[in-house]
Parts: sequence; structure tokens; C-alpha cells
Amino acid sequence: MTEEEFMTSENRPNPRFEEDMQFKRIAGPPRYNRVAQGPVQYVRVAADSGVVIGYVWANDEGEAAGWVTPPGLGAAEINAGAAWLRKLRDAKARDIAPTALLAELIRDTSDIQGSRVVPGSLAESTTLDELKELANKG
Repeated sequence: MTEEEFMTSENRPNPRFEEDMQFKRIAGPPRYNRVAQGPVQYVRVAADSGVVIGYVWANDEGEAAGWVTPPGLGAAEINAGAAWLRKLRDAKARDIAPTALLAELIRDTSDIQGSRVVPGSLAESTTLDELKELANKG
């Protein structure tokens, strides 16, 4: 193939491919910070079967809150955690302080089917890493 044949309209380089790409930052849904410095308060969340499916944690100082899942859960238990993640996003969108969210979850989880906050499980961990270790132990 000659260069002339190659440079037909089908094979001609497109100048748009030579331009630098411009990235635009698009905000997603509001979220709490996922890293906490210092102590975190948390509650255990269990499936109707009694299996602990995760922990919702909060720290007001860093405007931080999140969800920690223990290892070894089945697909149904992992999927049940999605409702709790939605609760976190919803609370942040309503500008609720992280620990106020915990209080709200303790009072009423009736709209989350298949799992609930374990009564009396509100506790404090000295660090988020300590809570993650607790979750890993099951």
C-alpha cells in the first residue's frame, strides 16, 4: 500500500485524537469521610438469622462514618449491607452529624428488611483500625 493510498479519508488521522483530554470533575453523592482520626462509635448490624453482617461507625470530629464488613459472609449477607450504605449516603445528604446518624439507626431501622442494629450494641473503639480488627475476628 502506498502512502497516498493509506491517506484516504478513511485512514487519515483524526486531529481530535491528537488533542489533550480535558477531565471534568463531577461530584458524586455526598459522602462522609472514610478515614477517622481518634475514637469511633459503632453499632453492630445483624441479619434476621443473627449473623453479624457489619458495623456502622462514626466520628464527628472528622465528619467521618462508614461500614465495615466482617470476612466470610455469603452473598445474601453482603448484599444486605447495601441498604446500610444507602443509609449513610442519605444521612450525609441530609447533613446529619455522624453520631446523630448512629442514634437515628438505633431508634428506627424498620425500613431495612432482613437486618437491624443489634440492641445494646453501641460501643466505642479507640481507633477505626481497632474496629476493623474486631470485625475480622468475627
